[in-house]
Amino acid sequence: MTDTPTLRFLGAAGTVTGSRYLIDTGRLRVLVDCGLFQGYKQLRERNRQPFPVDPATIDAVLLTHAHLDHSGYLPALARDGFRGPVWCTSGTRELCGLLLPDSGRLLEEEAEFARRHGYSRHAQPRPLYTERDARDALGLLRDCDFDRTRELAPGIRASFRPAGHILGAAQITLEIDGVRVHFSGDLGRPDDALMRPPAPRPDCDVLVCESTYGDRAHAAVDPDRELSVAVRRVIARGGVVVVPAFAVGRAQSLLLHLARLRQRGELPAVPIFLNSPMAVDATALYHRHGGEHRLGEEECRRMYETAHFVHSVEESKALNRRSGPMIIISASGMATGGRVLHHIAAFGPDPRNAILLSGYQAGGTRGASLAAGAKTLRMFGRDVPIRAEVVQLQGYSAHADADELLAWMREGGSRPAVAYVTHGEPNASDTLRRRIQNELGWTCRVPEHLEQVRLDAQRPAASETAASPARSEGARHRTAPAARSRPA
Repeated sequence: MTDTPTLRFLGAAGTVTGSRYLIDTGRLRVLVDCGLFQGYKQLRERNRQPFPVDPATIDAVLLTHAHLDHSGYLPALARDGFRGPVWCTSGTRELCGLLLPDSGRLLEEEAEFARRHGYSRHAQPRPLYTERDARDALGLLRDCDFDRTRELAPGIRASFRPAGHILGAAQITLEIDGVRVHFSGDLGRPDDALMRPPAPRPDCDVLVCESTYGDRAHAAVDPDRELSVAVRRVIARGGVVVVPAFAVGRAQSLLLHLARLRQRGELPAVPIFLNSPMAVDATALYHRHGGEHRLGEEECRRMYETAHFVHSVEESKALNRRSGPMIIISASGMATGGRVLHHIAAFGPDPRNAILLSGYQAGGTRGASLAAGAKTLRMFGRDVPIRAEVVQLQGYSAHADADELLAWMREGGSRPAVAYVTHGEPNASDTLRRRIQNELGWTCRVPEHLEQVRLDAQRPAASETAASPARSEGARHRTAPAARSRPA
């Protein structure tokens, strides 16, 4: 049992996936985010390793949002002994109800496909978790409204603020006996076409900030024109446009822009298919949570009606037997799994076709290989030739870039004693760290995987102002706190 509150980085340190942060106060263990590691094999293998602390000793989980790199390990955590509440916004809870069972189902299907076709090194490959595990975990989710404070234990409070990015996405502030630790979550963009901008950064003593685009600025492009030029070029040659897209957020943004192009007569009358049951259901959720995004009822309706929704596996397979021109939007966004792999396998070998990458492609994913110019992709135990045109769209990111992250920090509340830069590839995180130090004058670090830091050194003294540079970062520890029983 620890005598001082600590923060331990169980994921998203040195990588853009696997978001997991453990707060241990000695009285309470709280996990902020419970994400899957994705991308490189050595990262994915962390999902199979025992969780760094006994899941049964974690008292609560707080989710910033529903994307799998933030929520996707929750079914395994619950299966292995976690029984506490999972606090999140209602939008996140509803999206997790789509994402987590779908993830479990895909994991089961991939394991069974690998077993049947013999391309796993295991004779009986097993999924990380099952659809049943995911549905069981959903029973732990509890709503916490934006801009409300919830007491987790005496002296320990949590509050959720809008982060933009996707439906339900939140920034989370934990106040622990007077020390305020703020987690940015994934921050959206101030001028996003779909989502409202993130709420300002609140006063905090410790900041944990994402850095997905910490080493770059987004290109100043018109997303409507960028999409129109790429699509019209492929349609003119009778090709098929395949768009790998995250089912939550990116799919809806693409539908919005396609609807606008079609309404203005800038898009030829070709069929558009949304081939992701989860994306179909998520699009309906955006209708029910109108207060979180910028769209009026009429534009929301047009977005919903732009595409033909594909539900069944048979309909999905039938698309691969069609000829172009047509547009297929399908998950997953980084081509790590899902129905889009079958479309890439079907249409990727034909140079008349195109694959449009619409967002960040983490290292080690098939999407990153495509962006780097790969001529083959390994899928379903074989190498698929890629002769289709590959286009990396620049105007569709749902993440704030480096300049937008710095503006959010600079224009927010009081200066933190220390900022930790996480959730980014090494160069992105370190580049943002240098800019924070040089341009804002803050103490800033990029933590290491499994590193533990003390929070008691960040406690504001009565004689200090919030911006006092006298606060030290505190000693660092690299060992886990001792296991202990859950409090009564």
